[in-house]
Amino acid sequence: MTDRTAELAENLARVEERITAACAAAERPREEVTLIVVTKTYPASDVRILHGLGVRDVAENRDQDAAPKAAACADLDLTWHFVGQLQTNKVRSVVGYADVVQSVDRLKLVSSLSAAAERAGRELGCLIQVALDAESGGRGDRGGVAPDGVEELAAALDEAPGLRLGGLMTVAPLVGEYAGRQRAAFDRLMDLSTALRATRPAANMVSAGMSADLEDAIAAGATHVRVGTAVLGVRPKLG
Repeated sequence: MTDRTAELAENLARVEERITAACAAAERPREEVTLIVVTKTYPASDVRILHGLGVRDVAENRDQDAAPKAAACADLDLTWHFVGQLQTNKVRSVVGYADVVQSVDRLKLVSSLSAAAERAGRELGCLIQVALDAESGGRGDRGGVAPDGVEELAAALDEAPGLRLGGLMTVAPLVGEYAGRQRAAFDRLMDLSTALRATRPAANMVSAGMSADLEDAIAAGATHVRVGTAVLGVRPKLG
């Protein structure tokens, strides 16, 4: 076992302990929560090591990094999640490798993703990114639609060929009424998920929580947590 493999195995084990404990505290089965390892800024070799350690869901937030990494790991049975703000000029590339786009936050992106998915003959899972720091009708500082915009995007996704509405995603906001109140933010997301599932029961994915706040997300009811630093280490600075 290489030093890097041992390091990642140890980190994964610690994260697994945290998820298991959080599920127990919330009286939820461990299998209700999927770990997505956010591999941004790390090489394809780390993705291969993670796969060997049992990881099957990985996430990226920049197409220029993700596309070559996904290509280098195309032989592995992985589910690739795109979690960053997505510009329409990157859609065609992202649809080539991503299985789920977690950052759908505007109608123009829905139409672009639909057209690209149809051209590629693929069905793409989509999560609506909710910005809990956004004013009515607006978008958040880190992307995402205000809570009152969820239904409009859901209706558009319902009608978009090649796309499947999977659920909701959020990032705990740094400003606004939920700043520093991660559990309250995730509870609010769950309320929105409950409303969405009332008419779309299959849209049951709730992606929330990262390295620092995964326990709060699991306590609120998240089905997926996105963990990077706690598994891979402190990220190198981007050039």
